[in-house]
Amino acid sequence: MRKTSSVKRTAKAESPKRSTADDAHKRIVAAAGIAVRKALKAHKAAGDSIVVWKNGKVVKVPAAKISASR
Repeated sequence: MRKTSSVKRTAKAESPKRSTADDAHKRIVAAAGIAVRKALKAHKAAGDSIVVWKNGKVVKVPAAKISASR
């Protein structure tokens, strides 16, 4: 009779989680960008102006000049 060796099978080492703080930051920034574009498109469609900070001053941008591209 042949003697078989006892082989311990170990589970594969799991790779570290991909969700790091940097990845979370990138997802948050991307989500914020999407939300801003959505809000700009809604303001433009409704004909509402927006207010932005430009060159140290508050500037009112009429709906016709809102750029919600990208």
